[in-house]
Amino acid sequence: MSKCIACGQKLPEEPLMTLDNMPASAQNIPDRDEVKEDHGITLNLCQCPDCGLVQFDCEPVDYYRDVIRAGGFSTTMVNLRRRQYRHLIETYHLKGKKFLEAGCGRGEFLSVLREFPVEVHGIEHRKDLVETAVKDGLDVKEGFTETEDTLIPGGPYDVFLSFNFLEHQPEPGVMLRCIRNNLTAGGMGLITVPSLEYILQYDGYYELIRDHIAYYTFETLRNLLESCGFEVLEEEMINRDTLSVIVRKTEDGAPGAESGTGMPGAESGTAPAKVDVSGLTASRRYIDDEVNRLVDRLHGEGKALAIWGASHQGFTLAATTRLGDKVSYIIDSAPFKQGRFAPTSHLPIVAPDHFFQEPVGAILIVAPGYTEEIAGIIREKFGSSVEILALKTDHLETL
Repeated sequence: MSKCIACGQKLPEEPLMTLDNMPASAQNIPDRDEVKEDHGITLNLCQCPDCGLVQFDCEPVDYYRDVIRAGGFSTTMVNLRRRQYRHLIETYHLKGKKFLEAGCGRGEFLSVLREFPVEVHGIEHRKDLVETAVKDGLDVKEGFTETEDTLIPGGPYDVFLSFNFLEHQPEPGVMLRCIRNNLTAGGMGLITVPSLEYILQYDGYYELIRDHIAYYTFETLRNLLESCGFEVLEEEMINRDTLSVIVRKTEDGAPGAESGTGMPGAESGTAPAKVDVSGLTASRRYIDDEVNRLVDRLHGEGKALAIWGASHQGFTLAATTRLGDKVSYIIDSAPFKQGRFAPTSHLPIVAPDHFFQEPVGAILIVAPGYTEEIAGIIREKFGSSVEILALKTDHLETL
């Protein structure tokens, strides 16, 4: 893509940084037949000189309309959603209101919402996920916010939810204006996206993945939302690495409410500050050195190593370091990932019980936000003799 996905301005020819040998996607995980054709790709990270949004200048993954969650039922995530729902409903007096999750996957988070006194609805693009949600007793319809004029079945709605979905969208303004057009007057929303602030603060280059075509800060997310006719009421950093905002639909006729104009930039005469990614480049070299030392130490001790977490972070780390050559396998609890191979590194992805068939002496957890939960599972299932390490922001740490 040569234009900014948020404001349409031309992107600069010189990227902020270039990443080589990156996974082509985080969800199109190759099986045994497909792995032969799987190769790493080069990604250019750019910043719009007009609105400031950081983004990749490539086409989106072909499944950007689908919501595929591996950690939706984890204790950590369920408790987080429960807390968010309670705050939203009680603070803004939303009991009995009609809620819609736009991009609800199998309904993992809608299941939690059923604990509260509200109407629960969802739309999802991928047919088999819709069928799973319906079998679980959820009111989920097949659909997507394809155009601004798309009518969402069952609308209008009082409240919308969007969890880590906007960053996948090549036309985020279209999605937001479509949702706005399907809300009642004064309708509200709860949106989460991965945080660029977190990535830059902790120099987590491994958080970058093609699936996430955009990398929002509170400022660039707020600018986009306001340009699409929403007022931002609350902003919060959750789960260490995620932006969470609560919004309200503005009255018709508010600046940018329908046209998508109003993004800051050339019109206001102020250019956004250029994002400094030097820490990401340095972190990539530092983590590579740490991985080399870890691999050499374990080899000297006669210990095999596994990764826990077939996440985009795990895929990127394995593809860009020696882990891809030295790890025995990647453990993941999501059945749909098991039996497949990590993109680019081609490490086999296995269920936790595979450990008993092929024991390892050390496990590296690469699942930010779930580290303590997974460490507890390892200790309980595999015993205290297994060395547990974790990727902690910009370094590896023994737990």
